[in-house]
Amino acid sequence: MTLATLAEAPRFETAGFVFRPLAVPSRGSAELAVWALEATAGAWSEPHTVDREEVFVLHEGRLVAEVGGVEHELAAGDALIVAPHTPLRLGNPAAGPAWLTVCTSRGMRGTVHGRTIDPPWAR
Repeated sequence: MTLATLAEAPRFETAGFVFRPLAVPSRGSAELAVWALEATAGAWSEPHTVDREEVFVLHEGRLVAEVGGVEHELAAGDALIVAPHTPLRLGNPAAGPAWLTVCTSRGMRGTVHGRTIDPPWAR
């Protein structure tokens, strides 16, 4: 067993989102990629897809998700399940941050504006 603490997790910031890898391959996970995610007030992600299922669990705050052209608003305790290759955009319309946990499979790759990326927070 490996303990991967949030306090020792690296920070990756982009477009108002802060990613903190927890259980990812570089920190001891063999099959999953799990990270803490903060969405700052007013943050919106770029539309993107990923090649693995993703699950988002909102702990605190508000989050809006556009999934396959359908908008969903999450409340604390809700889980959003996104199928592979489904267009996704996340946003925080609130005045304060939103706090989430995200889980997917190791090796997840994303596509943003037609460019494939290997997110560093999932490695």
